[in-house]
Amino acid sequence: MLLTITYEGENTQELGFLLHKNPERAQQFELSFGKAYVFYPEVSEERTTVALLLDIDPLDLARGKAGSRDGGLFDYVNDRPYASTSFMSTAIARVFGTAISGRCDKRQELADTPLKLTACLYALRDGGNDTLAEELFQPLGYTVVTSRTQLDDAFPEWGLSPYIDLTISGTVKLSELLNHIYVLIPVFDRQKHYYSTEEEIQKLLAHGEGWLADHPSREKITRRYFFAKKGYAQKALDILLDEETPEEESGEKEETLQEQEEAQKEKEVHTPLNTLRLEAVKNAVLKSGATSVIDLGCGEGRLTSLLLNEPQIRKVAACDVSVSVLEKAAQRLKPDKMQTYRREKLTLMQASLTYRDKRFEGYDCACVVEVVEHIEPMRIPAFERVVFEFAAPRTVILTTPNKEYNVNYERMRENALRHGDHRFEWTREEFRKWTEHVCERFGYSCEISGIGDLDEKTGTPTQMGVFTKNGEI
Repeated sequence: MLLTITYEGENTQELGFLLHKNPERAQQFELSFGKAYVFYPEVSEERTTVALLLDIDPLDLARGKAGSRDGGLFDYVNDRPYASTSFMSTAIARVFGTAISGRCDKRQELADTPLKLTACLYALRDGGNDTLAEELFQPLGYTVVTSRTQLDDAFPEWGLSPYIDLTISGTVKLSELLNHIYVLIPVFDRQKHYYSTEEEIQKLLAHGEGWLADHPSREKITRRYFFAKKGYAQKALDILLDEETPEEESGEKEETLQEQEEAQKEKEVHTPLNTLRLEAVKNAVLKSGATSVIDLGCGEGRLTSLLLNEPQIRKVAACDVSVSVLEKAAQRLKPDKMQTYRREKLTLMQASLTYRDKRFEGYDCACVVEVVEHIEPMRIPAFERVVFEFAAPRTVILTTPNKEYNVNYERMRENALRHGDHRFEWTREEFRKWTEHVCERFGYSCEISGIGDLDEKTGTPTQMGVFTKNGEI
């Protein structure tokens, strides 16, 4: 199976920098299901083409490896070695992992620039659906050309082939083109060569970020992507729909303003506070401009997982005092199964936040999410020095419960803490005074905000402080 990408314009040989693949030599990559080859059929100032050729060993399929169906005729008679399928998507992610993330240290400005690109995919199975390619790629701004041949010229009665050769052209960033192809190849074939887990939902959302939610065929794309996992498809769609803005629906439904407001409130109730919290912290990290982050008290790695998906973030460290919790984080993150570029970002470490640790130093941003309230009050000064004096990142993002909000929880006893392991919880005023103390002692400024439903009297359930080192931009 073959994918070619052509860049037309000026200095097009710089495509090699974007892909991190030297145009002057062919390269070979060992994959679990075969070999991938990268080479450049043409290189010039005005036009450069790169080719990704995937060679799958059909014997591996018959021996029960990737793509096998656990026996039966399919393992011996199939199109897997010849058609563009999910094998190609996997090869793109592994061979062009840095490019698909949008990173290019030597030519970052070029990686961030829309280029005149043409991609060709050969032997893509659409099952004879002549409109599918246009339906999927045209809304993304591509010019789409397909060609289809007879199954066999000697037997015209057999009809046309269920495979097409696809050419898409447009002015897009290279990372966008690769992400579009990565997601949409399995949508054509509706069959993956590996067993899908819930992690596949985050993979789809990560590669579909910025375009899938707005695609007019997002439901078809999602359901075909998870062809055999309807529950996963629905979860992914629920997340995509939650991210939508309902502006375009203003004239389509005859609902009263009150009904719309009540429906919106009901929808918001179903968004877990932890989801809102992690999203707020992630957004604050991105806003700070950080490219390296340490997640102090990472727990099971939920925030770490979100940060790993962000192209802006090039290095993520996650630490926790509990070895068993770190093991759960590793089970969630699955570093041994990560794409190479994600695995190279990640560091897991066991450490205490009340003892100086040189491994904490050198990061742009530190996140301390729902951690400080688990520390004994007498150890808070040590925690302050570890984070703000010794590690001293440019930005520290810290969240903690708002004690005042607890009265809104019906089943909580009066003066009880929100969690059995909490050593204390701050009111809004206590949190403000503590941030002022930290800023004065260690040379930071702090912006405080709330996360979650706002109660007029008691505020929000979570309070967040974003500390910025004085003198830092």
